[in-house]
Amino acid sequence: MKITRPTLLIDENKCRNNIRRMADRAARNGLIFRPHFKTHQSLDVGEWIREAGADQCTVSSVQMAGYFADGGWKDITVAFPLNALEVDEINRIAAKAQLNVLAIAPESLLLLVKKLTNPVGVFIEIDAGYHRTGVDPSHYGEIDAILSVISSSKLLSFKGFLTHAGQSYAARSKEAILKVHEAGSSIVKQVGEHYRKQFPDLVVSSGDTPACSVAEHFDGIDEMRPGNFVFYDIMQRDINSCSAEDIAVAMACPVVAVLKDRRELIVHCGGVHLSKDFLKRADGSPNFGDVVRLNDHGWETVVHGYAKSLSQEHGILPVDDELLNSAKVGDVLGILPVHSCMTADCMGEYYTLEGRRIGMMRKAGALAESIS
Repeated sequence: MKITRPTLLIDENKCRNNIRRMADRAARNGLIFRPHFKTHQSLDVGEWIREAGADQCTVSSVQMAGYFADGGWKDITVAFPLNALEVDEINRIAAKAQLNVLAIAPESLLLLVKKLTNPVGVFIEIDAGYHRTGVDPSHYGEIDAILSVISSSKLLSFKGFLTHAGQSYAARSKEAILKVHEAGSSIVKQVGEHYRKQFPDLVVSSGDTPACSVAEHFDGIDEMRPGNFVFYDIMQRDINSCSAEDIAVAMACPVVAVLKDRRELIVHCGGVHLSKDFLKRADGSPNFGDVVRLNDHGWETVVHGYAKSLSQEHGILPVDDELLNSAKVGDVLGILPVHSCMTADCMGEYYTLEGRRIGMMRKAGALAESIS
């Protein structure tokens, strides 16, 4: 495969192995496996997940739900607070698939039911410590108000409670991840038990990749929704939810300058490719990605440097002596992303190691249609 510009490579074997391990973990624990598709946003990768036994998925937007519903997925949860302005698309999707939306307050549901024409399931989001969105687990009155709106509509049905312990991404060890997991699970389990007599079939759904990657006990949880696990990244590696060998994507970047006096390489790869998510190094400076060598089988895991700065198209890479003395203009290096979800979203496509293009959801056309 000839690479001439920034190209996001996907190692299909690593990706499929990640999927199989997570599907096996869900099965061992008797959990519904509803992986989050916001990381890969690809029908092709979705099929690899389907081959591992999943027939339900999670998405982060109504537009993404439409993409996967049109691609044959029949049971989809939108794990983002309901935007009732999208009711027309919600109705279209709900006509062909079981669509579940996420409620954090009754107001959005009241707007939705005014124009809803097809049945829709509703999860209520519970804030289990992340403090992004979700109902405070102690505020049963707010939960009851949402349930009242659901019960007043023949087209809405209550599915259960959903949470995302995103605070696990701040952990730096398996022990710290498990501590977050156990605390969050305890909170949402208590809410589920409070309502289970009234709703015996309710589902308690939880899903963050760190916990789903390392936990072996999911007390009180019925469904797991990890997303980043299909690719992982150096953030997941550094918090010990995966190994370096599990990272399944790498950005291939052409070298455009070798600056030996500065001990740096300049590559064609910037914020529009990797995104500007970063990790802090020991000295507090940012790391936008780890530099590795590409080879005939993908990429090495030995790190030879890092991306210290990204502008729109430029990447500045301080590297070790070995790479500095061997690198030439015209070479192509790999950068392992900090956050594979954001990098994939920036790039909009992948190429396998064999050179096969893997498509992703396209956004520009859908956005134009929604505005017109």
